[in-house]
Amino acid sequence: MTGYAVATSEGAAGTLTIEIKSVNSRFLDLQFRINDDLRALEPDLRSAIMAAITRGKVEVRLSFGRKATTGSQALNHTLLADLARLQTEVTRHFVSAPLMTVAELLRWPGVIEEAQIGQESLQADVAALAAKTIAAFVDSRKREGAALEAMLVARIEAMEAIVKRITPLIPQVIAQFQQKAIERMQDALGLAGHGNPQVLTRQEVFERIRQEVTLYGIRIDVSEELSRLTAHLNETRHILKKGGQVGKRLDFMMQELNREANTLGAKASVKELADASMELKLLIEQMREQVQNLE
Repeated sequence: MTGYAVATSEGAAGTLTIEIKSVNSRFLDLQFRINDDLRALEPDLRSAIMAAITRGKVEVRLSFGRKATTGSQALNHTLLADLARLQTEVTRHFVSAPLMTVAELLRWPGVIEEAQIGQESLQADVAALAAKTIAAFVDSRKREGAALEAMLVARIEAMEAIVKRITPLIPQVIAQFQQKAIERMQDALGLAGHGNPQVLTRQEVFERIRQEVTLYGIRIDVSEELSRLTAHLNETRHILKKGGQVGKRLDFMMQELNREANTLGAKASVKELADASMELKLLIEQMREQVQNLE
């Protein structure tokens, strides 16, 4: 599922910023963009995010901007003393050598020290800000989840309407097939008045016709598939209503729905059933694309 959240917190030493965004993915893929001096905080941040979400390609940015205040910098007096000593020794050998200027001293690496930030304090600030950001991020995904739920329910209703539409056709299709089959087999076996010699007795012919018609009628009867489709749709609706970790359960339901829709198409003996199978598979595929993004 897609989602986005960003939060900042102001401290005495500077500003912390955490940004979390995600795009659809069947699995959890975490990527971090963190300043090198904050890299040690990544494990705790990773654990907090994994405890809240299980799917999505997630990018996390953590940055810290120091405040440029007078008290945030200090001179390294030890280094200055070493530089003064070294300069004195150099001028003993090179009397005419120019002395270092103040500007040069201030630019010397390590002369100006940044105020140190307590690691424990920073870790606590990051943890508090992460909890706030993750909560906002989860809320954004819940809002999208509600929209996806509405879409999935609409598809379920569309499939239920298809099942309701074609269910009354099944007895008619079987009856029509049986009548046509009887007429054709009677004709083929010489009972339609064409003068063909009868190899079998009339009783045997009618028994043969009854067996063949019954067997093929069973093959084209999709009442059981429609019943299972209805049961699977009810279960899918129940899973959505119950909420929680629904992604993997809905993945399974999409497989079962697709199985029944395929069987319906394979058994279709009239155009109406074949068209219904195609409509069902299209709706199931639309649901599958979104279900893979749900937790």
